[in-house]
Amino acid sequence: MSEEMNGAEIVLKALKDQGVEFVFGYPGGAVLPIYDAIFQQDDIQHVLVRHEQGATHAAEGYARSTDKVGVVLVTSGPGATNAVTGLTDALMDSIPMVCISGQVATHLIGNDAFQECDTVGITRPCTKHNWLVKDINDLARIMHEAFYVAKSGRPGPVLVDIPKDIQLTPGPYVGPKNIEHKTYKPRMKGDLDAIREAVDLMAGARRPILYTGGGVVNSGREASQLLRELAHMTGFPVTSTLMGLGAFPASDKQWLGMLGMHGTYEANLAMHDCDVMVCVGARFDDRITGRLDAFSPYSKKIHIDIDPSSINKNVKVDVPIIGDVGYVLEDMIRLWRASAAQPDRAAKKEWWDRIEAWRARDCLRYRPSDDVIMPQYAIQRLYELTKDRDTYITTEVGQHQMWAAQFYGFEEPNRWMTSGGLGTMGYGLPATLGVQIAHPDALVIDIAGDASVLMTMQEMSTAVQYELPVKIFILNNQHMGMVRQWQQLLHGNRISHSYHESMPDFVRLAEAYGAVGFRVDKPGDLDAAIEEMIEVKRPVLFDCRVAALANCFPMIPSGKAHNEMLLGAEIDDEDVAEAIDEEGKMLV
Repeated sequence: MSEEMNGAEIVLKALKDQGVEFVFGYPGGAVLPIYDAIFQQDDIQHVLVRHEQGATHAAEGYARSTDKVGVVLVTSGPGATNAVTGLTDALMDSIPMVCISGQVATHLIGNDAFQECDTVGITRPCTKHNWLVKDINDLARIMHEAFYVAKSGRPGPVLVDIPKDIQLTPGPYVGPKNIEHKTYKPRMKGDLDAIREAVDLMAGARRPILYTGGGVVNSGREASQLLRELAHMTGFPVTSTLMGLGAFPASDKQWLGMLGMHGTYEANLAMHDCDVMVCVGARFDDRITGRLDAFSPYSKKIHIDIDPSSINKNVKVDVPIIGDVGYVLEDMIRLWRASAAQPDRAAKKEWWDRIEAWRARDCLRYRPSDDVIMPQYAIQRLYELTKDRDTYITTEVGQHQMWAAQFYGFEEPNRWMTSGGLGTMGYGLPATLGVQIAHPDALVIDIAGDASVLMTMQEMSTAVQYELPVKIFILNNQHMGMVRQWQQLLHGNRISHSYHESMPDFVRLAEAYGAVGFRVDKPGDLDAAIEEMIEVKRPVLFDCRVAALANCFPMIPSGKAHNEMLLGAEIDDEDVAEAIDEEGKMLV
């Protein structure tokens, strides 16, 4: 028997039944009935952000660090459109999110009413699915469907647009039991014949590699453990995309580091020269593949992915396996054991000898300084002083993001929150809010750039209000660093509008918000300041002044192949310029 309540109460009841504890949002006229319902209950806590984009990134941080669904609540019109960046970010990076938006009353839809927009139309390209609720009898079912779609299969954001009159109309409530989408039924178990074919290929490999991605993290902690078991069982080297960091421990001897545009020399050369590539939960995006016609030209490719649309989308593979990473890896391990498969020992040794020779190039080395803080050194010291704590890292987007991926070692999944596919400047600060709320006793640090962090700086006010002791560790080089790097290397050193002539005093800005500010510009002062930052139980802006013109290497120039990497410690700027296509035809 169904229980009757108004639409706003149905929304809150559905959230409670889905296990939601926190909602990140910002009120407005078209969503006030839901806010009134929030006021009249205590089970779900609302976090008031300062901008709707901040709500979406906070929900992403919460979801990515917990394997739960992040929930966002915004009003109609500009409230919904301000959420579009975060929805797109979550779609690109497969982050489960339910966004609830208010809409003008049903009789006003299409009349250009105050704060009306076609939210469903606008968000259709940047969500897995969305709904406009026109009948109160459908609301409870749609709310539960939304959670099912967001977290099942390849996770992602969904949106439920609820007109104001629907929020006030009495209607029936049904619980989440047996709720599923009529047509969306993701395949969890992989085809056993395909897995058997993959295992046979792997057993005969002479130069294998495991290429892993965010799908391993999304599949859950068990999938990460299974990946480690498979790697140790086979002895295969392991590399990862930006989004997959932490699924395999950085301290493991089989770890080659991140691959791709700013990946390690050994990871990229191993990808280029391998004869069997096992892609686990990654999607062959352009930052990984480089020039497609030169991507891993000698390999047979196995691709495990829960999203059928990702198979053969960018790279033609030899053995496609559609299914959840955890289920497929479990079957793969079982079949490997049953076959008593053992790769050729001599070939395995020869392959690892080549990898060790590439490793010996020490591709991440940089020129140290006693006078100025090198950004790589700043990340190294931050890592050494926080690695033994319960630490979660978010980032903004740019050079600092790549340095963090290169120099901060992750041993576990769900500890690394970054904007990968969309590359959203301003992601990191609000993401720390969601992470800190989910893990109140943890150390949560945003490794930021001075340009990116200003995009959502208003969320420091949220951190102060909710007493969230997040640490914003700014590598301040007074530039949009990655933009400046590409202008230097690709555009004849014409630094066009990527230098900030006027920047805030971050220490005074922190104090203005009621937070704590630090400024350090000497390498010898860095450790003590980081330790003091850690001990402060309030929000912190840490202004770490680093070398202004440091470039991020290694680097595969756009349009080049993996074996055409540039290693910064071995070349000067003139060499870099010569190595890049002189006609400037490549895309940044």
